Amino acid sequence: MSVAVVGAGNFGTVIANIVAGNGSRTHLWMRDEQQLKDIRKYNENRRYLPGHALHSNIVPTSDLSDALNACKLVFVTVPSQSFREVAREIGSCVRPGAYSVSATKGVEPDSFKLMSEILAEELPPGSVGVLSGPNLAEEIAEGKFAGTVIASGDSELRQLVQKKLSSSTFRVYSSDDVYGVELGGALKNIYAIICGLATTLGVGQNAISLVITRSLVEMSRFAEAMKANPYTFLGLAGVGDLVATCTSPHSRNYQLGVHVASGLSLDQAMTRLGKLAEGVNTLKAVYKRKEKMSLYMPLVDALYRVLVCGEDLQTAIVDLMTTEQKDDVDFAADFAASPLL
Repeated sequence: MSVAVVGAGNFGTVIANIVAGNGSRTHLWMRDEQQLKDIRKYNENRRYLPGHALHSNIVPTSDLSDALNACKLVFVTVPSQSFREVAREIGSCVRPGAYSVSATKGVEPDSFKLMSEILAEELPPGSVGVLSGPNLAEEIAEGKFAGTVIASGDSELRQLVQKKLSSSTFRVYSSDDVYGVELGGALKNIYAIICGLATTLGVGQNAISLVITRSLVEMSRFAEAMKANPYTFLGLAGVGDLVATCTSPHSRNYQLGVHVASGLSLDQAMTRLGKLAEGVNTLKAVYKRKEKMSLYMPLVDALYRVLVCGEDLQTAIVDLMTTEQKDDVDFAADFAASPLL
């Protein structure tokens, strides 16, 4: 079976290499002709994943129709900002009944649509899935142990992705909670920026632990308000992804926080980073939505004031440490009242 990966960033390239290594002819699509020429010449993605050769089963291409026509399984890994535009292009090329899987962690700002919802809107009728988890591309490319979650309402899609992506160093778990898995992958990017800020300021490990656990509380609170299952956030696509992204210098969002804490403006930090940090767009969208729902999310509030409103970082920290001290876990009481106990 041929497989297509739409988007040749670092994670798209990693997915293509794993699938190709498992024996599938894999079309890796990119729009940039110069990037395509470079990949064909050097047999590696020097722009996004330097030092890692592409498997011989990978076919780099800029022809979307050629990449998709014969493929039963399509991974979409383009940035959230261009996701709908590319999804519309895919819609005219993808074969009927093909499985489409989003591996992009973000939200569409105005509509607050997640990427799987965009695929469902823009593609012909077919099964849609989401791939999310603690998936730092550089580590996976180096063969370090890692895991991910494939979420879909279609069990056959889940089983196919597990077959195509599983390896001796990469485990693929299954979930039918598409919305919860995808929402967790989007939200954690906000808190990775905060942890980059905090680590650079030298606040200590106790404080980092405090930030990560309160981040999980905020994520779960937001998920519940959005009618998602907060217990999904206790899994690999929730707390697992949150911990990895909040503690790794490989994380683009963590790096953004480092640059801002070092004295750069948001625009300067984005330029220095040279790669899209999805957390900034997600922060703006979540802030707008939580204001509409009157949700208590002090970490989101503080980061929004620093990055968007230009508030002094130290002022934001003082405000955070003087907010109301609420319950440790919002839904713990509901669990204690469960008839299963």
